[in-house]
Amino acid sequence: MRKTVLVLVETVDDYLPMLEQAGYRLIRAPSPQLRAQAIQRHADDIDAVLTRGPLGLTASEIDALPKLQIICVIGAGYEQVDLAAAAARGITVTNGAGANADAVADHTLALLLALLRDIPRADASTRRGEWNRVISPSVSGKRLGILGLGAVGLAIAKRAHLGFDMPVSYHSRTPRQGTPYTWYDSPLRLAEAVDILVVATPGGASTRHLVDAQVLAALGAEGYLVNIARASVVDTQALVAALGDGQLAGAALDVFDDEPAVPDALKALGNTVLTPHVAGQSPAAARDTVALVLRNLQAFFAGEAVLTPVRQ
Repeated sequence: MRKTVLVLVETVDDYLPMLEQAGYRLIRAPSPQLRAQAIQRHADDIDAVLTRGPLGLTASEIDALPKLQIICVIGAGYEQVDLAAAAARGITVTNGAGANADAVADHTLALLLALLRDIPRADASTRRGEWNRVISPSVSGKRLGILGLGAVGLAIAKRAHLGFDMPVSYHSRTPRQGTPYTWYDSPLRLAEAVDILVVATPGGASTRHLVDAQVLAALGAEGYLVNIARASVVDTQALVAALGDGQLAGAALDVFDDEPAVPDALKALGNTVLTPHVAGQSPAAARDTVALVLRNLQAFFAGEAVLTPVRQ
């Protein structure tokens, strides 16, 4: 029997035909209004949901879908999916761990270079006919700290270590075996030891405000923060205060608390680089993400183990 997938995501449209070609019926609902309408009208048909971390799937929505068997999340984060409600129904949850790691890592290094070398302001001033030859810090040799050493963190570490000769340290719940990088047992101790702190850990309650005022103070007036993970991991108010008071040299952010709204306080600062949550987006990443979703769906409906299960 043909399976029906409710698609809540809006960033991989060009590659969704891969699912249709495999025989899946898609119901596309990329806005809150269309989402509510689709669940109301097609509740008895939906076998699977395709979502992403910030969009999630609530307990009430799960309860409203009696045939739902699997939730596939694109990207590594799944913070707004109600895992308890899914587990209570025996619904499998998968994520896209690793599928867009290269794109995110590339963007991270682009942000890091733009921030330290002050590329956006140099470009803007040159276009205005100015010739401001400001001396900016070098990136090579800086001590890099990574908060979270999953697929994305590892890809960032590889680029930084091999490409820019950066000593790499990291914090995760436990040391990761088989890596040449230095482990610290807390975000605070990591921040004390590095020049640049990259946030690459999933969002959710367990990581909320891991980077707080104390961690930012430890990073210091010559330190930099790059966040390509989830805004919730960083205390935004503390970050704005540290940037404004000169307690932190700069920050590059691809994620924000209330997307697509970006705080005016961040936009007003001259020591920030801001991008609209695009780190994981590239044609190759979108293709690989949908391909992984398809492989998970095919395995699940064939009665086999899914490739990237989320522990519930």
